[in-house]
Amino acid sequence: MILHLPGVLTAALWAHAERDAPRECVGVIGGTVHGAEFRGVALYPLPNISARPESEYLADPGRLLRALKAMDAEGLSLIALYHSHPAGPAWPSPTDARLARYPVPYVIADVTSRVLAAFRLPEGDPVPIAQGS
Repeated sequence: MILHLPGVLTAALWAHAERDAPRECVGVIGGTVHGAEFRGVALYPLPNISARPESEYLADPGRLLRALKAMDAEGLSLIALYHSHPAGPAWPSPTDARLARYPVPYVIADVTSRVLAAFRLPEGDPVPIAQGS
């Protein structure tokens, strides 16, 4: 499996992470799936409604449902979830793994070191990210 993120999506993801810091940001990525290749097309930032947003995320369920419906209307699939770790690291926390529900890569943006990493959760297996055009 490989996750392809065009430069414009990567830039939008970083902008979201930096704007929400020191709170964790959260969002979903819509795109296409061809075999083991997940290609990002659209980023859907979501509000983090966690009671502890500095150390965990919880996407607003209503906004998540609207994002999933928008993807469907645009002929896209959910290909990844993303969130930030404002103080690092770009590695899934035990809470990240425990709460994972979707069979797609989970992208983590380490705001401090500007590292972007993706994982299959709850297993924690790394997923390569191809960034660029």
